[in-house]
Amino acid sequence: MRNELDIKVKDTLAQDIQKGVPILLKDGFNEMNSFEEGSILKLRNPSGKFIGKGYVGKQNKGVGWILTKNENETIDTSFFQKKIATAIKHREDYFHDADTTAFRVFNGEGDGIGGLTIDYFDGFYLLSWYSEGIYSFKEMILEALEESVSYKGIYEKKRFDTKGQYVEDDDFVKGERGEFPLIVKENGQNFAIYLNDGAMVGVFLDQRDVRKKIRDTYSAGKTVLNTFSYTGAFSVFAAAGGSKKTTSVDLAKRSLSKTTEQFEVNGIDVEKQDIIVMDVFDYFKYAKRKELSFDVVILDPPSFARSKKYTFSSAKDYTNLLKDAIAITEKNGVIVASTNNATFGMKKFQSFVEKAFKETNRKYTIEEEFSLPSDFKTSPLFKEGNYLKVLFVRAK
Repeated sequence: MRNELDIKVKDTLAQDIQKGVPILLKDGFNEMNSFEEGSILKLRNPSGKFIGKGYVGKQNKGVGWILTKNENETIDTSFFQKKIATAIKHREDYFHDADTTAFRVFNGEGDGIGGLTIDYFDGFYLLSWYSEGIYSFKEMILEALEESVSYKGIYEKKRFDTKGQYVEDDDFVKGERGEFPLIVKENGQNFAIYLNDGAMVGVFLDQRDVRKKIRDTYSAGKTVLNTFSYTGAFSVFAAAGGSKKTTSVDLAKRSLSKTTEQFEVNGIDVEKQDIIVMDVFDYFKYAKRKELSFDVVILDPPSFARSKKYTFSSAKDYTNLLKDAIAITEKNGVIVASTNNATFGMKKFQSFVEKAFKETNRKYTIEEEFSLPSDFKTSPLFKEGNYLKVLFVRAK
């Protein structure tokens, strides 16, 4: 059992904790210096009343997370086991869905432990650790997971080097090693997954509902441009939905082989699709020059990206990105605008759309709105946790 440090916090933080806010922000403490990663803090308000127990785990959002408001609850294996078992119960339907064999089983503060996510890939579990603090509980959490599920193998991603980046490692933890690519299903389509090959596994699970909507409603007979396409997941779903042709554009060299592989594991003829390794902003200029236009344009940029020529920040530059997209979108075409930037909400995101259309003198309607799917459980008092915003915009 770990020692618990008795700490008085400032009134602002005490009030947040009492409301149910799960994050411990730095400015709520009188002194932070002596806290080691993984320390358990017994938190009290300025008058000394117990308000919650948390742990120190420094990541970009704060210095730690609340774990319990019960003074007598010990932070041990059975504590983690209860949290994980509850989370798994919440995803019961997913475990019984033969068409989808990859999903999130534990989503950080949404499931009661900020800084930890657990994803499921057809019998394999992937734990992502977002601070050294949460990683210090690794043995307890592994034991808790093993008590809650049966598994083929367990992998991990350590995402806590100095800038919150991925720590390069073998990533295998226990059980049997997977044979990669592991083929998982999402709404009946296949994805080739690698749990042992750097930070990315091959697909972002949070866009599941959006991909299905693109396939089922927006693709038949359409030309589809997928920008910042990564491994081409949106393109796969568009092609499966009967698109005339997909064009996938990404600056990363490996996007060509990765996207080719995703088409192939779905039995889609790669020769009939375009996969272009190029800076997206250069591609927009090229498309305009060649007078290319598309029925559907998908925009899913990183929150922040830097190439040799351009620096892109979604908070500052999304309106201009939309203007580039509008210029090559057919009349009555659709722009799927997506962002995972947690620093602004849906209202602000909609204002980017409004501004872009106003400045390009085109009218629009918003047809669909999406945020995170149900397996990405969020805490209503931690807005940043519900980061995904997607709009299907009809350009008149």
